[in-house]
Amino acid sequence: MDLILRNARLRDKPTQIVDLGIDAGKIAAIEAGLAADGEELDLGGRLVSPGFVETHIHLDKSCILDRCKAERGDLDEAIQEVTKAKKAFTPEDVYERAKRTLEKCILNGTTHMRTQLEVDPGIGLRGLEGVLPLIAEYKWAIDIEICIFPQEGLLNNPGTDELMVAALKGGGRVVGAAPYTDSDPHGQIDRIFEMAREFDIDIDMHLDFGPDPDGLDLLHVCRRTDEHGYGGRVAIGHVTKLSTAPPEQFAKAARRMADAGVALTVLPSTDLYLMGRHMDHNVMRGVTASHRLIHDGVNCSLSTNNVLNPFTPFGDCSLIRMANLYANICQVGSRADILECFNMITTRSARLVNLQDYGLQAGNSADFVVLDADSPEAAIAELSPVLYAFKRGRRTVTRAPAELHRPN
Repeated sequence: MDLILRNARLRDKPTQIVDLGIDAGKIAAIEAGLAADGEELDLGGRLVSPGFVETHIHLDKSCILDRCKAERGDLDEAIQEVTKAKKAFTPEDVYERAKRTLEKCILNGTTHMRTQLEVDPGIGLRGLEGVLPLIAEYKWAIDIEICIFPQEGLLNNPGTDELMVAALKGGGRVVGAAPYTDSDPHGQIDRIFEMAREFDIDIDMHLDFGPDPDGLDLLHVCRRTDEHGYGGRVAIGHVTKLSTAPPEQFAKAARRMADAGVALTVLPSTDLYLMGRHMDHNVMRGVTASHRLIHDGVNCSLSTNNVLNPFTPFGDCSLIRMANLYANICQVGSRADILECFNMITTRSARLVNLQDYGLQAGNSADFVVLDADSPEAAIAELSPVLYAFKRGRRTVTRAPAELHRPN
């Protein structure tokens, strides 16, 4: 075999010690005391997990704090500041900033990514031209798909529709939306479903970003999902409105999403940062409790969203950190729900973006990470670092464990 990982723990059976055999980029065997020859790496009982899956991140507008302000810290300011900044974006500029962010993701164990990318008459296709080369350039470490969406409106922004179609023909593989910035939110949603059906691609929308539970657009999305038979192919992101919904309304929305097959990505850092800006005391968190939606059958993921821009002036691209942040915000305590926090950056995320050939089983692509932990729950609770990452059986990341230098 090409590589044998000795003395590993798996996320599903952390009390057992096994070996993993890797051959020709695939997982060839998983068993205790594997009898095989090849290069060996002793993991010392550490946790092996499928690689992390980033379901919602904006590579194109990351790392622009040096050209924007974030003084009010609200959504309107963020959109306005980025709108001004991106007029000066060039493909080369987008490429360099996106590359910095992408490498942080890889170093933190992300092996699959869906990146959101906006097009409109202000930026044209320059964002796409900057991000697109990274797909081939970094295929050795990560698989990337691009979701094209209209941040500044679609029906109210002439020329955007044509640019979205061009972007989907030019490399976009998913279509998205931001109806809360449109003059006709439901009209934008309907048009996005038309595009999705025309190109036979999945949908991933920014949705219901607001401080109260009134007028949930997710109900319209669920109706259209049913009508078009698109269950399992629609995801929505943010939905901060649900964080303010009373229990009965929350449960009703959860059942509706589960029935329609609409998944949710919660973006803890951005939602926490932007929500509640209208309040001067007892400030709301604005982060929807995705683990509670899971109890009702909704598939959910946790993701990074923005990095070092006015939407979120923070970020190191660690999904482990994002899951830990979410667990703190939403006061997750039970072991089962902490495990779901881990699932929401691995298996549930993979399901949301409809990944094939994912997971730790013989025959699958050898895309995995090794964490300095002995269980998924410990990894989330202790912010355990990624020590190794592998893509198609090739090691892509090595990080030495921290070491104490005791006095003699």
